[in-house]
Amino acid sequence: MLETIRQKVRRGERLTFDDGVALFHEPDLLAVGQLANEVREKLHGDRTYFNRNMRVEVTNVCVASCLFCSFAKLEEHMPGAHTMTLEEAWKALEDRKDDPPTEVHVVNGLHPGLPFSYYEELLAGYKRIDPKVHLKCFTGVEIHFFAQHYKMTYREVLERLRAAGLDSLPGGGAEIFDEDVRKRISHDKATADEYLEVHRVAHGMGMRTNVTMLYGHIETFAHRVDHILRVRALQDETKGFQAFIPLAFHPDGNGMKNLPAPTAVDDLRTLAVSRLLLDNVDHLKAYWVSLTPDVAQIALRFGADDIDGTIVHETIYKAAGTSSPGALRYDDLVRLIREAGRTPIERDTLYNVVREHEKASAPEASMKVKDRVRPGGKRSLEVVS
Repeated sequence: MLETIRQKVRRGERLTFDDGVALFHEPDLLAVGQLANEVREKLHGDRTYFNRNMRVEVTNVCVASCLFCSFAKLEEHMPGAHTMTLEEAWKALEDRKDDPPTEVHVVNGLHPGLPFSYYEELLAGYKRIDPKVHLKCFTGVEIHFFAQHYKMTYREVLERLRAAGLDSLPGGGAEIFDEDVRKRISHDKATADEYLEVHRVAHGMGMRTNVTMLYGHIETFAHRVDHILRVRALQDETKGFQAFIPLAFHPDGNGMKNLPAPTAVDDLRTLAVSRLLLDNVDHLKAYWVSLTPDVAQIALRFGADDIDGTIVHETIYKAAGTSSPGALRYDDLVRLIREAGRTPIERDTLYNVVREHEKASAPEASMKVKDRVRPGGKRSLEVVS
């Protein structure tokens, strides 16, 4: 079966649902990864993208009760609940003036007590601080919630947010599109059709968006393939998705804590199959926060061409027990990409090239550090940037 799929890929034929399921069951992971790498290199060569971004989660108060979520709190005064004032949210960007991000990424809980003007002022304030910063804010689930809660259409919500400074939508909230699985893990928020409709409307308005898939919990391989193919179908229609981002489920501190997390093998296979099935979405992101930087680095040989960015202040996966750091330095990302044998490309949110770094062979340990002499004559060893 794998040889048949390999020949279809090399002839440029679109893979089917059955092909996708077969790839998930194929025992030779390296062969699947190698085929995905062929597609990745045909699209991007050895170029690997990253950006200077920062995450801000202004509130974790949320009316939804998703079983997989370790981040949300149902009510404002529950232990661990937080909602930033606008000044606190703006300060997160003001504090980065010495190392400004090109993108601010905002995702939140579905807070029932905030006025819509809070979100408009939030965006407008960020643009006052830095008119050039790209605001990638509010998932499709949030947009759906805004429309219901504030009695607007999706278009009206997006028009008002764009007028305040919104530039694009992140991909969170997709979870798994299968209706039965979605009802079991996230019964009280946007359905798959509603999530996809938000993105359809956004694309029709000329906005670019991302899309995710939460895997490794109660879904089957067939559910994953169905999810990917629904993304592919909407992309055929709208051409608005920039990147697909498989997100690994983390069990700590949530209603599915008794389930095991996906393994690195499952992570790599899911990325590879996604690259092979999604022939019309340009970029596949290995989100290092959910995968860990080590697995994300390996994923650059399994179909992924993007490793995300500096992040800063990520709290959603932290709450779910990830071992990844909350942020990576710019130079760390460059090193991760280079040591994978790829060329680091700093991009903006829309994949315009900001800076192309030279490709470099993996440095030996002795070449990574140099002596520094501190005030008072104290010596230390530091990484060469």
